[in-house]
Amino acid sequence: MIDRLIEKIEKTKNPTVVGLDPRLGFVPGFIKEEAYELYGKTPKAAARAFYEFNKAIIDAVYDLVPAVKPQVAMYEQYGPEGIKAYIDTILYAKEKGLVVIGDVKRSDIASTAEAYADGHIGRVKVEDEVHEVYHEDSITLNPYLGYDSIEPYMNHCKAYDKGLFILVKTSNPNSGEIQDLDVGEEKLYERVGRLVSKWGEAVMGKRGYSHIGAVVGATYPEQGTRLRQLMPHTFFLVPGYGAQGATAKDLAGCFDQNGLGAIVNSSRGIIAAYQLEKYKNKFSDKEFAQAAREAVIDMRKDLERVL
Repeated sequence: MIDRLIEKIEKTKNPTVVGLDPRLGFVPGFIKEEAYELYGKTPKAAARAFYEFNKAIIDAVYDLVPAVKPQVAMYEQYGPEGIKAYIDTILYAKEKGLVVIGDVKRSDIASTAEAYADGHIGRVKVEDEVHEVYHEDSITLNPYLGYDSIEPYMNHCKAYDKGLFILVKTSNPNSGEIQDLDVGEEKLYERVGRLVSKWGEAVMGKRGYSHIGAVVGATYPEQGTRLRQLMPHTFFLVPGYGAQGATAKDLAGCFDQNGLGAIVNSSRGIIAAYQLEKYKNKFSDKEFAQAAREAVIDMRKDLERVL
């Protein structure tokens, strides 16, 4: 997976991942009304609206970006119809040649981790038949339970060419309450970074990076630079750009000397661009996908300043 991701980044000249984190407030009224006419104001209608919204965004940006990252919580809240929209979105993105990072942040003991791993990046067995369920290329994980909660996923990375991005230093304001605690002579996020780097040695790609990556928030540039030093063979998934306040200059330390090593997420700054002051006078609600495309182009230009 990591080699495919790097190839896509090089082909598009753009280390941007579009976060497909829809909310009803982001979906234009005409899409919602069509869904409500079919299904009423129900979870099924919300899921239908999300899928139609996502398809339009994907159609507008698939030639500009290497990957998309749907956040499962936005879909799960609507029950089985929402999960169907999540899976359908993944399948549609893969039809367009995009790498898909499922933002699921799972964490549990080994036996439960095996079930999560089988469902999301492995295969499930139903008697003598084997099925792929969610179809993600990579997923996010929480390492709080330690190695035995991560190991089941690593086996699937090898078997099915899949990837992981493990939380190391997150972008939220209160991440330091736990992640910045002193552990001996280093911070906890540094200790976790070392562990993730060590785990990744077992599943290295051909381009010098492991299939096991790290989530490193752009809102903490000094920590990002430190983690790049500690984790030279770990690819970073970097949230926090745009809506959360980070700018291109905050990202420089996350990349390697060749301008690789990281993929930067933007969610509402792209999918809801038509609502932003910068774009709303240029694009109508029905042109939301064109606004998303322009936002991707603007983000690529911004990132070029630090690559």
